[in-house]
Amino acid sequence: MYALAINGSPRKDGNTRVLLEKVTEQLKNAGWDTEIVQVGGNKVRGCIACYKCFENKDQRCAVKNDAFNDVMEKIVRADAIIMGSPTYFADVSSDCKGVLDRAGLVSIANGGLLRGKIGAGVVAVRRGGATHVLDSINHMYLMSEMIVPGSTYWNMGYGMNKGEVSGDEEGMRNAEHLGKAIDWLGKATVPHRDSYPVGRGEA
Repeated sequence: MYALAINGSPRKDGNTRVLLEKVTEQLKNAGWDTEIVQVGGNKVRGCIACYKCFENKDQRCAVKNDAFNDVMEKIVRADAIIMGSPTYFADVSSDCKGVLDRAGLVSIANGGLLRGKIGAGVVAVRRGGATHVLDSINHMYLMSEMIVPGSTYWNMGYGMNKGEVSGDEEGMRNAEHLGKAIDWLGKATVPHRDSYPVGRGEA
């Protein structure tokens, strides 16, 4: 099984990545192939609602002048997608938002590419607003017929300066448990994904 972790923080090796590494470490230990891709700072523009993806139906966004389609190819292949974002004015980073909107629409345009996949989010936060960030991530997952696992608390870690989140014991324990929950859920559901009920789009 393959898990894709998406780092939406422009701080490449900051607190968001620390959380993603804690989650993927558990999956690696359980035998998953894992990959962390850097999206933050890579100029992923937002969706322009051109709806060309509904005409092309090629599992790609019609806007091809940024990094999105490379990420989308990995999303299509993944069994589990873990998006990590910092907290910017109580919401996701703009790069995360671009991936969420475009991946969600490309999925719908191509008959439900995300249906039955596992989707999780982790959030790095200095003080407040992290639950809204997690909501923004989960909203796209849930509207795309994905399965969202829970953990022991909200999937967030506290820290501002690089690496500070490692000192948030509860946040790190939660990220560790989330990785184990994704592994459990993947083993239970991935073999049966083709039988996931179709809610919309093509069968």
